[in-house]
Amino acid sequence: MRKVNVMTMKTTGYALTAMLVSGLTVAIASAQTTPPPAAPPQPAAAPIPHGPLPPIPQPMSVPAPGPQTDKPYAPQPIVAGGIVIPLFAPDSPYLKKDKITIPEKYNMSNTVHGRIGSIVNIHNPSIEVHLVDGNMNTGAAVILIAGGGHNTLNVGGESADFVPYFYNFGVNTIILRSRLRSDGYNPQTDEVYDTQQAIRMVRAYSKEWKIDPNKIGVMGFSAGAELVAAAAVLYDDWDKKNSDPSDPFAGVTSRPDFAGIIYPGPSPFTARRTPPPIPRNVPPAFLVCGGSGDAQHAMWATEYFTAMLAIGVPDIEMHIYAFGKHPGDKLPDGSNMTGGLTYRNFEPYGTWQNRFIDWFRDLGFLQKPGIETRASLDIKTYLATPPRGQGRGGAPGTNPPGATPPAGGRGGRGGNQ
Repeated sequence: MRKVNVMTMKTTGYALTAMLVSGLTVAIASAQTTPPPAAPPQPAAAPIPHGPLPPIPQPMSVPAPGPQTDKPYAPQPIVAGGIVIPLFAPDSPYLKKDKITIPEKYNMSNTVHGRIGSIVNIHNPSIEVHLVDGNMNTGAAVILIAGGGHNTLNVGGESADFVPYFYNFGVNTIILRSRLRSDGYNPQTDEVYDTQQAIRMVRAYSKEWKIDPNKIGVMGFSAGAELVAAAAVLYDDWDKKNSDPSDPFAGVTSRPDFAGIIYPGPSPFTARRTPPPIPRNVPPAFLVCGGSGDAQHAMWATEYFTAMLAIGVPDIEMHIYAFGKHPGDKLPDGSNMTGGLTYRNFEPYGTWQNRFIDWFRDLGFLQKPGIETRASLDIKTYLATPPRGQGRGGAPGTNPPGATPPAGGRGGRGGNQ
């Protein structure tokens, strides 16, 4: 009987020990999971007495137009360090003598002090040159032509911002200030002439500026891209019209070595126009645009691309992005679509400039000066092959509309071109 009691006491002891351990475990777990009581709110620190803050100084080095005088207006740089040269002599027939003294007007940002948005009143068109340090200079030069619907020249986001961007790749930049329809000029003549003259001028000074004369091209945006598309195919006519020995640029070609056509306006190949002849040595082109959100501009880009593709022009590339509107168009959140280098809410469209650099590098424009580019070699190969293809409105086996016959008038696949 005593033995049974001992066993009962041991069993009871074990059970009591287990209960104590279990309770202790629960208490520890509860202590670990239960947050400590919130600290009582501390009273706000009393402000430390101090004197008034110093006044914020006004912005410095803000771009400003020059004054009006009785002489031709002298364009001023919009980016520090720019070399500004008018495109035409004061007595040029391409200028309006009664307007050449009128100063330009700058439209500045309302929120970013010192940032230029656009320019109007351009009657003495000019280029503004920004060069690259010699140790990283590729010799390539891109002439930038901003958009603005031919009413303003949006040089802030579509020209000035590109100076440091291209500098990092060793590319020299030239900002073109072309005339505007809103100031009484014709986009299909006057503005195109400005583009062609700019190309000739940069090439004429290429030695002084350490620019490779075979690596000079143009990049335009919207209305500016409309000028690029025209200059890329109409250079022979301009060069012939301006070949008088008295012209300091006579004999200097206005043919661009490459063309960047960014969300473009209508090209010479739009359905509403008679397409011009396409020179056999037409330069390579890079085109980019939003898709359905910017359908009209995308169709204009496609028309140029298709005209080149139909005759087998080498090294043309086009990117149409699914998401993207034209700069200035309304977005669902109520804001406006941005252009130029802006990231566009991190959409792929905001990386188009990286695709351009890929293309630019592939064609050899980022090599050191003096090395023949792949673009140049591809054109030579293209010129050595029989012309082919069909342009808009042509019949199979015939020359595409706009194709210039090569020397001798002999073509391939059914006719002269």
